[in-house]
Amino acid sequence: MSRKIKVKTPLVEMDGDEMTRIMWQMVKDKLLFPYLDMDIDYYDLHVKHRDDTDDRVTADAARAIQKYGVGVKCATITPNEDRVKEYTLKKAWKSPNGTIRAMLDGTVFRKPILVGNIKPGVAAWKKPITIGRHAYGDVYDNFEMTVPGAGRLEVVFTPADGGAPQKELVKDFPAAGIVQINHNLEASMRSFARACFTYALSEKIDVWFSTKDTISKKYDAGFRDVFEREFAEHWKDRFARAGIEYFFTLIDDAVARIMKTEGGMLWALKNYDGDVMSDMIASASGSLAMMTSVLVSPYGWYEYEAAHGTVQKHYYKHLKGEETSSNSMALIFAWTGGLRKRGELDGTPEVVAFADTLEAAALATVESGVMTGDLLLLAEKRPTNRKVNTEGFIDAIAGNLKKKIDG
Repeated sequence: MSRKIKVKTPLVEMDGDEMTRIMWQMVKDKLLFPYLDMDIDYYDLHVKHRDDTDDRVTADAARAIQKYGVGVKCATITPNEDRVKEYTLKKAWKSPNGTIRAMLDGTVFRKPILVGNIKPGVAAWKKPITIGRHAYGDVYDNFEMTVPGAGRLEVVFTPADGGAPQKELVKDFPAAGIVQINHNLEASMRSFARACFTYALSEKIDVWFSTKDTISKKYDAGFRDVFEREFAEHWKDRFARAGIEYFFTLIDDAVARIMKTEGGMLWALKNYDGDVMSDMIASASGSLAMMTSVLVSPYGWYEYEAAHGTVQKHYYKHLKGEETSSNSMALIFAWTGGLRKRGELDGTPEVVAFADTLEAAALATVESGVMTGDLLLLAEKRPTNRKVNTEGFIDAIAGNLKKKIDG
């Protein structure tokens, strides 16, 4: 290829941790840089660098997405006590994904990457199930407290307009315990509903929304009411014309029902519920590394990321010099998703076409029988199947990409 494709506007890149950081660099070096001329606004979200900057780098990255419109993020560590010790951190910093989502608002849409030679673990599923995950509030931006002993826990709300404060008893603790308080905003819930209905209408698929409103009669029921009002006022007629439906049910009922459907719907879920169920859908569809993830903000900002973790066990093997066979598909599709959206916003169809070609090359590699260990266990048994290591998989995709581009 004589001329590189120009990406017109800078793309915000957020580097990550452990094995995904290793693969992330390989993807750039072998699949992107040989073909693309692009300016990158780079932010290092390695857990130690977040610690060194008191996590300012994460907020800076979110502001960069607000500036340029599109970001691409590698997988990152959310440190627990063990990680604090391992990396000698100042404290257990909040989830970088949670910080970014709180600043951008919006909805995370996660969809399985399906290949012809890997059948879903749920026999009934014939079509991909897309998860619409609310990306604000819940446990990712909550208040937590260790209660040291017996005593009364109260919540006080003081109106900004100077009205009388409201005090509510949370719990009379008879002894030591713990407490967690979640919050949400009506505007964010409404944006979530609109994003889900917009996405479903564009894809011509039904929307399922599920909460536990029978137990949570204010918080979960509040989500239900916002969805119902938004649908009745703005989407009911449009859905009818498109031949699609909106359906609400309890989350436990939805989980039971989803196993018996053929798929092909958008399943809208609160933040934590969406986090858990997207992993279930990904695993049952093949692998946690076979899931696309994009945060869509109502303000026109997009953040594409891998839906899985940092592949910690493989990273420890890598540090010992041992061979790994780590699946980079979700990382590749994070880049292609970001590049496709960048090309759409910039009006550069050649960038969109490159993203499509790279995805086709990646899918063709797996369907030809060349795959990492996690996929080999799931793929149809064929004599052409061959397990390759981490770099070998990316090299195989690079070979297919070159063939497609060279024509």
